Parts: sequence; C-alpha cells; structure tokens
Amino acid sequence: MSVVSGGRIIFCEGKETSLDSQLIDQILTGIAGEKYTIIPVGGKFNVSVFVNGYFSRNRGIDQKYLIFRDRDFDVSPTDNSQLLEIPQSRSTFLTHRACIENYLLDADLIHRYWCEKYAEKLDSPKTSKWGYKNSPGLPAINQWIETSARRLQFYQAVRWALGDLCNQGAARKQLKTTWTGKSGHLPSSLELEDCVDEAVQIVNSFKQNVESITTEFLEDRINFYCQSFSQEEFWSQKQYLIWFHGKDLRKQMQRQEPLYLSLYSESFIKWVLPQIDLNQHPDLMELRNRLEQL
Repeated sequence: MSVVSGGRIIFCEGKETSLDSQLIDQILTGIAGEKYTIIPVGGKFNVSVFVNGYFSRNRGIDQKYLIFRDRDFDVSPTDNSQLLEIPQSRSTFLTHRACIENYLLDADLIHRYWCEKYAEKLDSPKTSKWGYKNSPGLPAINQWIETSARRLQFYQAVRWALGDLCNQGAARKQLKTTWTGKSGHLPSSLELEDCVDEAVQIVNSFKQNVESITTEFLEDRINFYCQSFSQEEFWSQKQYLIWFHGKDLRKQMQRQEPLYLSLYSESFIKWVLPQIDLNQHPDLMELRNRLEQL
C-alpha cells in the first residue's frame, strides 16, 4: 500500500492493512499530481475526533482532506449509485453499498478467481495450495449469494430498524444495530421473532435514559423494512447487494456452504481488489474524481 506523508489526505476506517485502505489505494492507481496520505482511524465513531486531533497537532498542514467510510445503517441508499453524505459532516462520504465487503461479493469475480486457482492446481498439483474443487459455476454462485441473503432478510430488517433508532440524536453513539458485537458476527437464530426479541431488549435497556426511544417505533420500522425486503423487485434487481451488510452476507455464505472457497482468505482479497471495475460502481468512480480534485 502506498501511504506517503504530505499532500492530500484521505481518512478511512480500520487499520493500514484493512480493506478500506487497500480499496482506496487501488482507486488512487494512476492519479497523477500531488501525493496522497491514507490515514486509517479505527472505528467510524473515532473519525471526527481523530481528524480534529490530527490537524491540531499538524497546524502547518494544508487541510486538503476527505473522509471515506462504510455507510453501514446510517443512511438509506439512493436510487442512483452515488456517494452518500451525512448532513453537517464536513468532507465525509459514505459507500453507496453497505460496506467495502459488498463490492467483493460479485459472483463473476468469485467464479473467475475460483476457476483460475483450480486451473493452477491442475497445472502444478505438487506446488499448488488450492484445497477446493472446481467452481460450481456462475449460476450456482449467484444462487449461493441470493439464498444466503434470503436467510439474512429478517436480521437485516431488524438491523435497519435499529439504525433508524440510532439516528435519533441522543441514541447515535450508544444504541447499536446488532447484539452480536459487530457486523460479520451473526446471531445463533436469524428468525424474525428471535431477532425482534433481541432488538426489543436493546431498546428496553436503553429507553430508561432516553424517553424518545420506544419499542413501538422499533416494531413499526421493522415492519417497514420487512415489507421492503419482501418485494419481488428487491430480489430480481439484487438490491440486497446494496442494502444488506456485506460482512453479514459473507459470513452467512461461508456458514451456508462451508466446503466452498474462503472469501476471507488473503489470496482472494489480494486477487479481487484490482479486478473491481470502477466503471460498474459510479460511487467509487465519484470517489476517484473527488480525490483528483482535492
């Protein structure tokens, strides 16, 4: 990863080795002119404090910067694939899809990687470390992604409803969108009733301090998202690749087909990032254009 000092600055989530930094580094490829500094800041709630602290310690640095992070459940995606913004958050841009991992869950890219690695195994059986059979084919991989998403449908509806509650001012940093610790850690049950029970417990424990947070509002939003995610066009247009959290979807895919290739492997991530076609993701192309204009 090309992280240099000075010039234009991009703040992102995670660590230097995280997907965020790696994707930004890939987007920067070929951009001429003044150098960039990629600065990972950890979790998203650290961003504003970190940025203020960074510039207070480096007062001589020209504040040409941009903040890029996962959308998560903070803002609903628009109909157009564009970067999203949070009101009153200076120079902060969010992914159109839920998180960076969503851009890796591309059936065609997974199929191509799988076939390529299997071919290498056939060519060099003694040296290849590939431990999987050949790709089951593009249709099967598409089905793998969709059936995993359908299994997550209720859990994602509840997470979005909790996200709406989180965005009500006082709840912003205290109320969470999951009870499992973080995205990518799935609950033992993905059934709607069990997910609602867990969410109600979160709200009940929190509303003792914030009266505006109610279980009635929570249940209303859960019903709204359940209806939205049950529409035929939501599935035919593969909108789950945008709305559902990629960390959760990837985890469910591995849980559903444990004998399939690992989508967590460094080999897959290293291969797939340069293969992402920015022209197919207008939000990522917009990010590149904004970086060029810094």
